Amino acid sequence: MNETICAISTAPGTGGIAVIRVSGADALAICDRVFRPHGEGKRLASRKGYTLTYGTVVDDSGEMVDEVVAAVFRAPRSFTGEDTVEFTCHGSIYIQQTILRLLIAQGCRMAGPGEFTQRSFLNGKMDLSQAEAVADLIASTSAGQHRLAMNQMRGGFSQELKALREQLLHLTSLMELELDFADHEELEFADRKELEEIASRIERTISRLAQSFKAGNAIKNGIPVAIIGETNAGKSTLLNALLNEEKAIVSDIHGTTRDVIEDTVNIQGVLFRFIDTAGIRETCDTIEALGIERSFRTIERADIVLWLVDQTEADKQIAALSGKVLPLCEGKQLILVLNKSDLNASKSSIVNCQLSINKVLSISAKHKEGIDQLQSLLVEAAHLPALSSSNVIVTNLRHYEALSRALEAIRRVQEGLSSGLSGDFISQDLRECIFHLSDIVGEVTTDMVLQSIFTHFCVGK
Repeated sequence: MNETICAISTAPGTGGIAVIRVSGADALAICDRVFRPHGEGKRLASRKGYTLTYGTVVDDSGEMVDEVVAAVFRAPRSFTGEDTVEFTCHGSIYIQQTILRLLIAQGCRMAGPGEFTQRSFLNGKMDLSQAEAVADLIASTSAGQHRLAMNQMRGGFSQELKALREQLLHLTSLMELELDFADHEELEFADRKELEEIASRIERTISRLAQSFKAGNAIKNGIPVAIIGETNAGKSTLLNALLNEEKAIVSDIHGTTRDVIEDTVNIQGVLFRFIDTAGIRETCDTIEALGIERSFRTIERADIVLWLVDQTEADKQIAALSGKVLPLCEGKQLILVLNKSDLNASKSSIVNCQLSINKVLSISAKHKEGIDQLQSLLVEAAHLPALSSSNVIVTNLRHYEALSRALEAIRRVQEGLSSGLSGDFISQDLRECIFHLSDIVGEVTTDMVLQSIFTHFCVGK
């Protein structure tokens, strides 16, 4: 924390421009040794915060390396909470590396992964959950991911946790007052009924946040969609049509797809993870049989199942697989997709089939007919919660695990209150609940946890 650090904050490689960030107590002095303002411009050390200065970076011999714009941010009103300078230079790799070399020669050291954000956390500019949201924002590839990361980075989740901790501290204070004055039966700070009501409100909030992780994980990593059906129903063709690329091999030979193939695509701002599976049929081929077994396992971990049926023999395929597919799809969104509509096959099978499937669509994967309607059905089947600035959804596994442990602790509190357990045991569970919530925002975290979090950041952020 006492060293001044530098790194390239833009994407690696050649580009139109690049940004080199310098942060630390000596940032202004170090940058002034390599930067020359144009005209009568002031040195950076005498500039106010939030100002830009046009000038040149020069090497040890005074030769110009590049014309740059230097942005000055004064502590504590900067991203890191320290004095910070950002050089915007041309995007030549040679220029970037030369400026970095000059800065290091003047006393900087290269920043580690996520070290700028780590300093922001350590300097109290943001809590740990907000710092983790920075990485999620950089990695966002859909509108849903972006909105969740922005909400968390602006403190939506932190405010929810702050309110929870205040309620828990209030409950703890009542319990400990009860313990302090246990010998004075005439004093009553809160009856058990009131304490149970407070604990119940806290339990409902923690439970809601923990349960939101399933939706948050789907938004962050993609909603898993399994494409299943018999061999040659057109599953690989459909996958290619949805991804708009030749991802899977398409062949008339039965059993071409023997392992699961998956990829993600953004549809109407929602990320979906499509999984093409081996065609389901009776086979003596050991390798193909393993692929079919994996197909059934894929159904179990999917949120949405696209059951693809060859429309030319729909009756036969539905009858053959309904006993295997339907039990596995209970509680999931199941869409029956009738492929090869271009062959003008009869749709009578849908009328005759006694299946509890209310989403049925006819398409031609080969000619990409009906793909738009299928995409709309998928977005509808996703059932994602409304994403707004006030809607807190948990996306981080570390947060979910901490919430789960906090939920266990508050439920022990509820059990203790209802059974008349001694207040000192209940207070211990309350403190444990507060500990796990505080762990999310980094109030009680360890260096090992911080290292684990920030090593996954990109260098320069």
